[in-house]
Amino acid sequence: MSAVVSLELVFDEEAESAIRREWKLLHDAGLPSQAQHTGASNRPHITLLVRTALPEIDAERLDRVLPVAVTLGAPVLFGVSRTRVLARSIVPSGELLALHAAVHGLAGPGDDAPHTMPGEWTPHVTLARRVPVGRIGEAVDALGAGGGEPIRAWALGIRRWDAETRTVSPIAGRGTLESC
Repeated sequence: MSAVVSLELVFDEEAESAIRREWKLLHDAGLPSQAQHTGASNRPHITLLVRTALPEIDAERLDRVLPVAVTLGAPVLFGVSRTRVLARSIVPSGELLALHAAVHGLAGPGDDAPHTMPGEWTPHVTLARRVPVGRIGEAVDALGAGGGEPIRAWALGIRRWDAETRTVSPIAGRGTLESC
C-alpha cells in the first residue's frame, strides 16, 4: 500500500496514561518503544481501518455508540523477520466488534489492509516496533509485574489519520479528544 488513511479509536486519559507508562518502561530499559515517536499525532490507539483512500463518512451513527468499554489484555507479538512488534492485545467484546463492523459499513468497500477487515481484524495497541527477537524476553520483563495485567479503558472517540498529509482529525466521539 502507498500512503494510507486510517480510522483509529482513542482512549480516556487514565488508559492513555497507563499505556504511555508501558512505553516509558520499555524506553527506560533501552528498548524500542512508541515513546521514541514524539510527533503530536503519536497517541495510543486501536486501528479500525486502513486504506489508501477514504471518503468522508457520516459519523452520526458512531457518535451514538461511543464511548465503548475496552479491555487491554496480555502482550502479543507480530512479525516474521528478525524484529517484532510488541503490542497489548484487545479483548474483543461484542460491542467493540459491532463498532468495527459499523465503521467498515459506513466506509463502504475499499482496499482494506487485511489485518483490519471484519473477520480478520486483530485489535491491539502497539507498545514498540522493531524489537529484536533476541530482546523479546527483556521487553516483556521491562513491563514488570503489571505487564499483561488487564487495563480497563474507554474508547472515547475515532480519529482519522492521513499519512500523506501527516494530519489527524477527530471524526466521532464523546469525551476529551483535544489531544487527538
